[in-house]
Amino acid sequence: MPLIVYSSYQSSWDFVKNGHLQTIIPSLFRKIKGVNYTRERINTTDGDFLDLDWIKSGYERLVIISHGLEGNSDRHYIKSCARHFNQYGYDVLAWNYRSCSGEMNRNLRLYHHGDTEDLEQVITHAIDTRKYKKIVLVGFSMGGSTTLKYLGENGPNVPKHIVAAATFSVPCNLWDSAHQLTFRENWFFKQRFLKKMIKKVKLKHEQYPDAIDLTDIDKIVSFGQFDERYTAPLHGFRNSRHFYRTVTSDLHYTSIRIPALIVNAKNDPMLGEKCYPYTTCKHHDFLYLETPRVGGHVGFFSLGDKKSWMDERALEFVEKYAKL
Repeated sequence: MPLIVYSSYQSSWDFVKNGHLQTIIPSLFRKIKGVNYTRERINTTDGDFLDLDWIKSGYERLVIISHGLEGNSDRHYIKSCARHFNQYGYDVLAWNYRSCSGEMNRNLRLYHHGDTEDLEQVITHAIDTRKYKKIVLVGFSMGGSTTLKYLGENGPNVPKHIVAAATFSVPCNLWDSAHQLTFRENWFFKQRFLKKMIKKVKLKHEQYPDAIDLTDIDKIVSFGQFDERYTAPLHGFRNSRHFYRTVTSDLHYTSIRIPALIVNAKNDPMLGEKCYPYTTCKHHDFLYLETPRVGGHVGFFSLGDKKSWMDERALEFVEKYAKL
């Protein structure tokens, strides 16, 4: 039932229908002003820390926003979402995955697509403030994957404060998404991510020189190689195959028990066929799938518009469940 056949997204970029350009242009040129965070650092149960960026306006509703791979709370799509929700009566908590806040985390491990333990700690911390009657979740790309995996893993046991979620450009099947980045036309995206991830491993090596081997690290040319050498062993997986099979969020969709929206553009260059879970959503009472014809990856931005369609769509979806 929850397949949204007709999307409200209408791009003014009809002269630029290429999903790569619709992804790159907003990322390079969109600037968001007027967002002032207050940072809070919380300690994790394993002795590390997470940096949370708040906008506290005294509202009784909260949006928790999760960023994408090698992103942070300062990315344009996060700040835009934060500003929009705050303007419509929500406090904001934009959290940074480990190592993404501008300071390297303490522990040997970093973060990954299935890192729901940290998201759960963020949610628990927000609930423990006892300030919010309703909480909604918004996630972009990897952050969307983490959000949906968290909801599915917890099923009916999701805290009652969490009432709805909206996610965009989600690599629903992690292996299928990683495979897309092996194609020549996606070389730019692959190189951009790998460059940042390799730099981060080198910094982690400075903390733990005996635990991380940098031999031939600059010869890594694929996510598969990187995840085999670093992501999997640093996070307790046997190998990259075990990692992809274990953390992919679509394993948990059938257990989701609160309204959740997935918006994946059909021309998203980073998503493969398995990242469009039509069959699962068609027979799901809570999980909605919307597939605009265009939009790119975390793009969905029209020239001249001050607001992002993603922000408006996220608010529109969750608002019906977050009314006080």
